[in-house]
Amino acid sequence: MQSTIRKQLLKIFSDHEGEFVSGQMLSDSLGCSRTAVWKHIEELRKDGYELEAVQRKGYRIVRKPDKVSGNEIHLGLTTEFIGRHVHYEESVMSTQKIAHKLATEGVPDGTIIVAEEQINGRGRLDRTWFSPKYTGIWVSIILKPNIPPQQAPQLTLLAAVSVVRGIHAATGIQCDIKWPNDILINGKKAVGILTELQAETDRINAVIIGMGINVNQQIEHFPESLQSFATSLSLEKGKKLNRSEILQSILRELENLYIDYLENGFHVVKLLWESHAISIGKQITARTLSKTLHGKALGITDDGVLLLEDNNGMIHHIYSADIEIN
Repeated sequence: MQSTIRKQLLKIFSDHEGEFVSGQMLSDSLGCSRTAVWKHIEELRKDGYELEAVQRKGYRIVRKPDKVSGNEIHLGLTTEFIGRHVHYEESVMSTQKIAHKLATEGVPDGTIIVAEEQINGRGRLDRTWFSPKYTGIWVSIILKPNIPPQQAPQLTLLAAVSVVRGIHAATGIQCDIKWPNDILINGKKAVGILTELQAETDRINAVIIGMGINVNQQIEHFPESLQSFATSLSLEKGKKLNRSEILQSILRELENLYIDYLENGFHVVKLLWESHAISIGKQITARTLSKTLHGKALGITDDGVLLLEDNNGMIHHIYSADIEIN
């Protein structure tokens, strides 16, 4: 009950962002007394919200705490279903592991799992993803699309486009995509995306999209071995950024693109992905588990497979590989 009222209270403040909301209006909207409203306001203050109270005007939120919990995500979130159900933890081994468990328990479509810290975050090929506390966005998103399992890789590319567009909308930073799902800024990695399936032979039960987004790390936060390869949005922008607002922007882009994809197919996602892809048209080296290929990256198929033309004019379909731009 308390959490429901808290969500309603935050939604009211979100709908009147920057404006004062009277105590009477809050009381009427929440169906509780003015005294109860004041108690909820005090609880928000304890959670780190800075609220201004002016007689005969009411209350307004001046500053949100630097967290990515459900309260901060919901305050200003404009999506219909993605991010409306939040499972928040201060510290976890991996948001992906929690997401897999929750997906089997039947949580709603669009549920997100978010943490302030991952102790054992991982990326593609079981690589470690460095996830220090209160610096980035470590999130897993549970989607339940009615598509064949073989189309699931398309959602990895859709997620990459959503991240690029969401970051740009929230910060103005231009990002590039390196196939299939590394997000680069000025050649350095800022975001990793990992997509995993819970599926049967002919149907998907859940797609779990994990994102590790470096937001407010400074150079000293990265191990020395990563400092020449990794970056953060803050390092590129030159100032500290609001993590919950960036996540809201990404979730909004993800939902809009996802709904369009389910209705109209992969074509728009493909065009958008290729427009942000740094490798298209360039000479690359692709290292698969069995061989190393050199050639020109032509683009992607409708299944999200990378097309590489070698020096002999032969076109190879790359399903999984490490890509290096020559």
